[in-house]
Amino acid sequence: MNTEQKHHIVDQLRIYIDRIGSAQKAANSMKKVSSATISQMLNGKWELIKDEMWRNVSTQIGVKSEKWQLVETRDFKFMNRILNDVRQNSLVVAVTGQAGTGKTACVKHFSAENKDVFTLQCNEYWNRKTFLQELLALMGVEYSGYTVSEMMQEVVRRLKVKEHPVIVMDEADKLSDPVLYFFITLYNQLEDHCGILLCATNFLDKRIRRGVKLNKKGYSEIYSRIGRKCVELKGIGYNDIGAICQANGISDPNIIKEVVQDSEGDLRRVKRKIYALKHL
Repeated sequence: MNTEQKHHIVDQLRIYIDRIGSAQKAANSMKKVSSATISQMLNGKWELIKDEMWRNVSTQIGVKSEKWQLVETRDFKFMNRILNDVRQNSLVVAVTGQAGTGKTACVKHFSAENKDVFTLQCNEYWNRKTFLQELLALMGVEYSGYTVSEMMQEVVRRLKVKEHPVIVMDEADKLSDPVLYFFITLYNQLEDHCGILLCATNFLDKRIRRGVKLNKKGYSEIYSRIGRKCVELKGIGYNDIGAICQANGISDPNIIKEVVQDSEGDLRRVKRKIYALKHL
């Protein structure tokens, strides 16, 4: 890793620290990164910091090595409006869309641009304790020795004193039922204090509707709290893919058409195709 890359990481680290509140909170929010390491990075004392640690910090604060230009697609702009509404008015919204429509990219961009937006990248293996540990880590809170009840109380206490906080549960359809029920608890204790966005594939909508129909525990409450509907994204169109190609160095109309035909409406395929074409 060269000096220019390290300077860029430090610049982004300063922004991250400003957003999260302090260097100590930044260290608490990252895995295997100490406050001493962060201090050394900020103060230019880089001699003992290995490239592996630079990459670790870079990944966790969202710095990307590749020069990929983000484009505000139709769904990106729509998602951004929703996120702003959620934040300003402490709303609770569920947004669904097919995989590869750019939901996560928009959420990450919004989180990077706004303070007190806590984005959870949900996983199937999470239990209630893991969920709360991940949320507290994002808030820069040391949670060692806390019980589940104490962690929940700490989350609620800290969010209630923040101005326009937002919890984003990205890929919420991956959560097990017991963890998804935490959404109800968070809503009940943070109503009018914190915005909550559930972001997932269309399976979340089907899952909630099926749970309501089968009268499964908690699902009627979840359905009610999201306004009895999921907001569905429109998907990626020809103009969106064309704009992405142009922004990333592909301007030939015939090649853009090739990218569109190969994409199947999935931005991940678009990205791979553009990389492949540029490295032919």
